[in-house]
Amino acid sequence: MALSALDLFSVGIGPSSSHTVGPMRAARLFADGLAGAGLLEGVARVRAELFGSLGATGHGHGSDKAVILGLQGADPETVDTDTADAWVRTSTERRQLCLAGTHPVPFDRAEDVVMHRRRSLPAHPNGMTFLAYGADGEPVRERTYYSMGGGFVVDGDASGADRVVQDTTEVPYPFTSGDQLLEVCRREGMSIAEVMAANELSWRPAEDTRAALLHIWSVMQQCVENGCTRTEATLPGGLKVRRRAPGLRARLREAEAAATATGGPVSDALHAMEWINLYALAVNEENASGGRIVTAPTNGAAGIIPAVLHYYTRFLAGADEDGVVEFLLTAAAVGILIKENASISGAEMGCQGEVGSACSMAAAGLCAVLGGTPEQVENAAEVGMEHNLGLTCDPVGGLVQIPCIERNAIGATKAVNAARLSLHGDGEHKVSLDQVIKTMRETGNDMKIKYKETSRGGLAVNVIEC
Repeated sequence: MALSALDLFSVGIGPSSSHTVGPMRAARLFADGLAGAGLLEGVARVRAELFGSLGATGHGHGSDKAVILGLQGADPETVDTDTADAWVRTSTERRQLCLAGTHPVPFDRAEDVVMHRRRSLPAHPNGMTFLAYGADGEPVRERTYYSMGGGFVVDGDASGADRVVQDTTEVPYPFTSGDQLLEVCRREGMSIAEVMAANELSWRPAEDTRAALLHIWSVMQQCVENGCTRTEATLPGGLKVRRRAPGLRARLREAEAAATATGGPVSDALHAMEWINLYALAVNEENASGGRIVTAPTNGAAGIIPAVLHYYTRFLAGADEDGVVEFLLTAAAVGILIKENASISGAEMGCQGEVGSACSMAAAGLCAVLGGTPEQVENAAEVGMEHNLGLTCDPVGGLVQIPCIERNAIGATKAVNAARLSLHGDGEHKVSLDQVIKTMRETGNDMKIKYKETSRGGLAVNVIEC
């Protein structure tokens, strides 16, 4: 298997990569499959069944809405986030879907999108089955898919080791462990970003990779801006969580304007950290609103990498687009190691697989652009993950809001600290990145299911929903 940096970073829709983006992609795959097989015109009804974590928290994550959109041909990268809810509402009220965007079929939302809160499919907690029926009521086609985290979707017909994202592309510098990656860097005299850039050439020209990564960065920047300019006082959903990003940015700008007026710097020594908090809050409030998001590597942890990248471009001398590309390529290398050797899915690993992974990736990227050696970068990634071990995924009300939004702000500042801490060493350390990824996987496997994106434990049961 080979993974590209652009597999780790993709543009999607909030609030969840595994519970929104994945189901939308799976539903579209099913509808497109019907069209491709010449079966579409004979379909009189479709039904979707969501299992495990998708069934348990799917309503709060918008999984049912995502399925309705995907069956009608919507794509997470291009769907209009401002009109998506209205589209779903119209389909529900008219009791009709336009399957694959062309073929109308009757639709009863309560009967045709079923959320199994206590049933799971065997291969993964995020399983879903789609069925199409003919006019005689007999099944025309049935397909099962699994949403593996980060928006990745695999066909349920795969088994065992095949239940990963398959790509047989051969790359010049393959690696499946941190030790292997460091060995390539030493042998070839290359940085981690240079190894990744050379491997990306197996999929596309260098200029295309650069353009795609800079597009990812532009979407991250727009996401922050959107999160800072929303006028609604609270986030959607029953929790009525107050938006903080617009007000926080206004206060930070006021402090900077006051300092400029007096000809001095902002007096707060932690002013930069306040901006890091803002960037992360803005992204994850936008995510909670169903806005346009970059999976980095998931939506639930989407604020960490953009926050640290914004810190780099705003506060560090010499920051430029080359540095942004280097940051993202380095972060992607770490994300690939985590995905191949553990998981980035909160339903599998708890939030250590989401926020922990994003923190590790961001720490590595920042360390690289600060001039860290490959060994120091690997150290930064290890520190970022080590201090998220055991982190549970317990969203209150099944919404990606509490504790998810604040958790991204904390994860972002932790990533900055991990990068800076690693730069004070020479890259030698007792715990390797490979060891901490293995520990994360084992911890996730040992974690009770109620702490893995089911909203049956932790804060989800101890915080009263208002």
